[in-house]
Amino acid sequence: MNAAMVRAMTGATNDVTKLTNVKGLGQQTGQAADGTMFEAALNSAINNITRTNSYLSDAENQEILFALGESDSTHDLTIALEKASTALQYTVAIRDRVLDAYKELMQIQI
Repeated sequence: MNAAMVRAMTGATNDVTKLTNVKGLGQQTGQAADGTMFEAALNSAINNITRTNSYLSDAENQEILFALGESDSTHDLTIALEKASTALQYTVAIRDRVLDAYKELMQIQI
């Protein structure tokens, strides 16, 4: 693990702990109960995972180019690593929140 990734992880943890809700959830009121809110939440989660995967791929490609000497730009490498780290931490934070909500729902007695 390089210094940029360590800085990204330590710096982004403060932002991740401030997450209170997923963008788009809770903002839609008055919708029918036909699953449109669930569909929107699921599409948002899938888009988030896709975006995170693309950031991780870009960071890996930048590392390979830099290691092979085809790129001398440490700036581009650092930006790609920061984006990938932040996106991954955000995705993990959302996953943790969803799992906590699921566990709480499973503990509700009917």
